[in-house]
Amino acid sequence: MNALTTLTGPAAALLKADINTDTIAPLVRGQAGPQPAGIRTDEELAARLFGPRRYLPDGSNDPSFVLNQPPFDRARFPVAGPNFACGSSRETAATMLKAFGIRCVIAPSFGLIFHDNCVRNHMLPLALDEATVQRLGTAAAAGAAFQLDVAAGTLQPEGGEAVHFTLPTFRRDMLLHGADEVEVTLGRTAAIDAYQAQARAARPREWLA
Repeated sequence: MNALTTLTGPAAALLKADINTDTIAPLVRGQAGPQPAGIRTDEELAARLFGPRRYLPDGSNDPSFVLNQPPFDRARFPVAGPNFACGSSRETAATMLKAFGIRCVIAPSFGLIFHDNCVRNHMLPLALDEATVQRLGTAAAAGAAFQLDVAAGTLQPEGGEAVHFTLPTFRRDMLLHGADEVEVTLGRTAAIDAYQAQARAARPREWLA
């Protein structure tokens, strides 16, 4: 199920700035580095998420890390600090989060490549102003569940005020339909036909038929 229409669940506060992709998608548990080949299943990807912070040197869970604490071990939303997922371009920074069950990341800003990788993996990187992120982080730390509605453009913490957001239409359609760029483009037949008709009239020599 690639489409992202609505999402409900716990949110985990990870408000430190500049959490990089080496930390998010490490080589092995407790180490940072390039992601090795051969990892295929969601279980393997999810197990390595945030390895340097989730695990102690002996490989056991670090109880002080938020994603090891209920209900945040079932988090669907991280509320992060500025410049989340900066650093290297590894796509596993997005796919490990998705394998864990996270489909929406909230932060004031993101690494640009990570931002694009999220959308292509049908995840929402939701950039909000710092004051709003801090407010949502406080609600998350208190255990409030969040509810996302992509079509309506709303994010609401349980018992709190809804946040309204807008998305570029093309990327919104990618999320709502679980489609890639080509599928979304080919679905815009009316716009394609109108462009071709205009181009044929303006430059007939460029068209064979």
